[in-house]
Amino acid sequence: MIELSRLSMAYGIGDESVRVLDDLNLSIGAGERVAIVGPSGSGKTTLLLLLAGLETRQRGDIRINGVALDHLDADGLADLRRDQIGIVFQSFHLVPSLTALDNVALPLEIAGRSDARLRARTMLAEVGLEARARHYPSQLSGGEQQRVALARAMVHEPALLLADEPTGNLDSHTGERISRLLFDLQSRIGTTLVLVTHDDSIARRCDRILRLRDGQLSDAGVDDAVSR
Repeated sequence: MIELSRLSMAYGIGDESVRVLDDLNLSIGAGERVAIVGPSGSGKTTLLLLLAGLETRQRGDIRINGVALDHLDADGLADLRRDQIGIVFQSFHLVPSLTALDNVALPLEIAGRSDARLRARTMLAEVGLEARARHYPSQLSGGEQQRVALARAMVHEPALLLADEPTGNLDSHTGERISRLLFDLQSRIGTTLVLVTHDDSIARRCDRILRLRDGQLSDAGVDDAVSR
C-alpha cells in the first residue's frame, strides 16, 4: 500500500535548513496498522502530510497503492485523496457552516455520488450520531466532533486512513471510545491505517510501532517508543 524510497524533507528557518526526514525507506502492506511515535517536532505530521500529497517532498519517491505521487499534478493528487485516502486531524477540521450530516456527505458529494447523503446517514449511525445529524460542529462536544470527522474520513471506505493524534484533544474516557471506534471501522473495512500518536494504548493496538527521531524511522517497542 505504501512504499517510501529515500524520502527526505527539510524546512528553512531563517538562514538555516532543518531536516526532519532523512532518506527514509518504508514499506507498509495493505490492511496493516502502523503507529508513528516520537518526540514533538520530529516530523511525524510532516510524514502524514507527504503521504496525503498535501506537502511536496524534496527528494525521494512516495507510492500509494502503486501510484507514484510525483507523477500526479494537483488535480491528480486531489483525485487520489478523494478516492483512496481518508484523513483524521487532531483538531477535527469540520466545516463550521455545515451540519454533521453535510460534513460527512461532503467528500461523496464532491465525487458526484448520488447516494452521498444516504451513505452519510449510515456512517453517522455507525459512529452513534444519527440523532445529531442536523447539529452544527459548534453544537457538538469534542468527542462528537471527532466521531463526525472519523465518519467523514471513512464514508468512502478508503484504502488508506491517515490519523494525526486522533485522541490528542480529548479526555481519556472519550479518547478511548474514539480509539475503539477507529480500530473497529478499520477492521471492518480493511483499510490500511497509519497514525501518529503519543498514546501508548493506541500504539499497542497497531501491528507495528515505528519511532521517528533525528529524521530516521526505526522499529520500537511501546515502552521505549512512546515515552521518549
